[in-house]
Amino acid sequence: MERPAAPAAARHPADIRLTITSPEQMRELGRRLAELLRAGDLVMLSGELGAGKTTLTRGLGEGLGVRGAVTSPTFVIARVHPSLGDGPPLVHVDAYRLAGGLDEMEDLDLDVSLPDSVIVVEWGEGKVEELTEERLQVVIHRAVGDTTDEVRHVTLTGLGERWSEADLETLAG
Repeated sequence: MERPAAPAAARHPADIRLTITSPEQMRELGRRLAELLRAGDLVMLSGELGAGKTTLTRGLGEGLGVRGAVTSPTFVIARVHPSLGDGPPLVHVDAYRLAGGLDEMEDLDLDVSLPDSVIVVEWGEGKVEELTEERLQVVIHRAVGDTTDEVRHVTLTGLGERWSEADLETLAG
């Protein structure tokens, strides 16, 4: 993974930008990110269809050591993957089909699950921010249109005290 140069003053201290060139690199990013995650963390993923949100989440599941194949929960809305060890479970949510904000998401009881789980929400913008001010936002940009380009530009932004203390720089290695 290449890391493009960015002026330090232009970045929030908890921001990191990465260039990913293959699905395997996206999974590896997820595995490495899992090392930084702990129960109570909310990770919001955004990006175009096919950007790699679920691929990243597969890597998170592998890194967290959870049970079950991590697949897109588009039609079931949410899947819980219990830990195979003593780590937190992974709650994987796809909010793409949910039109409302947190009110519509309340049926999923994410606020109850959050303290004991790592919650990853795809398409969560405008829907889950009220769960916690401390969250990691991951934006994945890819070329759109008729292209076979595998290059993705990933921006991770940590919000809140929890993420100001996390060393996201370790993901650039």
